Amino acid sequence: MTRSIAVILSGCGFLDGAEVTEATSTLIHLARHSAKTQVFAPDGDLSTVNHITQEAKGDARNILEESARICRGNIQALSQLKLADFDAIIFPGGFGVAKNLCDFAEKGANMSVAPAIAKLIQEAHEGSRPLGFFCIAPALAAKVLGPQQPMLTVGALDGTSEALASFGAEMVACEVTDFVTDRLNKVISTPAYMYDDATPYQVFTGIGRAIDELIEMA
Repeated sequence: MTRSIAVILSGCGFLDGAEVTEATSTLIHLARHSAKTQVFAPDGDLSTVNHITQEAKGDARNILEESARICRGNIQALSQLKLADFDAIIFPGGFGVAKNLCDFAEKGANMSVAPAIAKLIQEAHEGSRPLGFFCIAPALAAKVLGPQQPMLTVGALDGTSEALASFGAEMVACEVTDFVTDRLNKVISTPAYMYDDATPYQVFTGIGRAIDELIEMA
């Protein structure tokens, strides 16, 4: 049975948008499963970062337009997503998740999630649809689904894990090539580039294994 999967991006570039290796790994592994995939992103502004100097540039770009770079323009505004059309939702990582989909990058444990993203996650969970969260994206799941105590990983048990645990999540240590699955809540997570020294192949492998699980669960 062909699965229909929605992928939510947050821009283009690991410092101010979606992490490109994580996003493309997601799309490649979904294609490996012959899944019907549609990419979405919020139609709003982001503040850019120079990816060489890692300094803020300050110029505003559009999240949807930037995300379109990754998927060859095959993208729709998040507002167009109809949950009934999809069997599962995936959130690749990148600092865009922590800046554009929520404000974890700025506020840490005092974060809030963008209302449209929070609504999507909550409704997908209530509809028993599997949810994939990669890299820093588990912050979204921890905040929105905290009362359900989802089991999640961001790799090492560190300050980031502590912040997410404060929302109610059960945080688990995990290697970059592995994943953590919470079958009760239908939530799958993998660390990806939460490990700075991870190789592209390790990230690709971990995401592939997480997607194998998600497809089986969908």
